[in-house]
Amino acid sequence: MGALVRRLGVYVLAAWVAITVSFLLPRVVPGNPVAGAVARAEQSGNCNSQCVLAVEQQLGFNVHTSLWDQYMQYIGNLAHGDLGHSWSENAPVGSLIVSYLPWTLVLLVVATTLAFLGGSVVGTLIAWRRGSWADWLIPFATFFQALPYFFLGIVLVLIFGQTGTMLKWFPSLFGYDIYGTIPGFNFPYIQSVLSHALLPAATVVLASMGGFILSIRNQVITTMDEDFVLVAEAKGLPTRAVIWYAVRNALLPVVANFTIAISLVVGGQILVEIVFNYPGIGFHLYDALGKLDYPLVQGVFVVITLVVLAANLVADAVYVALDPRARQAA
Repeated sequence: MGALVRRLGVYVLAAWVAITVSFLLPRVVPGNPVAGAVARAEQSGNCNSQCVLAVEQQLGFNVHTSLWDQYMQYIGNLAHGDLGHSWSENAPVGSLIVSYLPWTLVLLVVATTLAFLGGSVVGTLIAWRRGSWADWLIPFATFFQALPYFFLGIVLVLIFGQTGTMLKWFPSLFGYDIYGTIPGFNFPYIQSVLSHALLPAATVVLASMGGFILSIRNQVITTMDEDFVLVAEAKGLPTRAVIWYAVRNALLPVVANFTIAISLVVGGQILVEIVFNYPGIGFHLYDALGKLDYPLVQGVFVVITLVVLAANLVADAVYVALDPRARQAA
């Protein structure tokens, strides 16, 4: 518990830095964040000075208030769960993110878990059968690992997507059939959601599994030369038991590297959501940037950062629970 508390302090510091950066970015980039909201207000009629002042106060960009006071107001609003108001959607940012986040989290958890488990199995097979036909899987793993997420997504759309040019097997746009299904707990909607998630999930799995394959392969090869594995083989234990002894110890460094992979996968999934118009938080972040909706961009940035930090903290907790040496070093 003491080790986790010390690690938690580092994550709290990282969260504060991310929140501060999200506050400063709209205020240092060229342009006026209020201008877009004012222009939108003027479309429905005249927007006088009182209107501009109301927009500034609503968005937290009052030029007559010092930067420090704006920052303290921003921190205070965050402490109360207030992420601001989106002028492009005319809704609280918090409620919008609550509607976006489940799409991203479900896709992220499922795809990353499949990539980790599949990469561990394939990497173990390559390590155990090194020098055989299994080595031919290594070039494929490195090939997919080198491809950018968005490029691989476009290729899958062209080959398998209904909007592509070849097989046209799977839906390639949106999170469900927006014209033929009614959202709710019903079979047509669930079936539509699953079919629309196949290509985005396949993109994330293929692009991220290569790293897990190479990592577990290298660790298993190193572990197989350890004395306890050689003794297990000498005792005549079944091959399955010997492999399990080697893999169980080889997984420790892989779990440590998993925390780094999470950040890469999250960044890649944002691009995947943009390619497939998937209604997750990444696609709406891109849409908000195009509309210069700074409050929504700020809120999404903060939430993405907190989700990544929380995932890393969970991975650290698992690693500390598995390896007693990490408790002493922390």
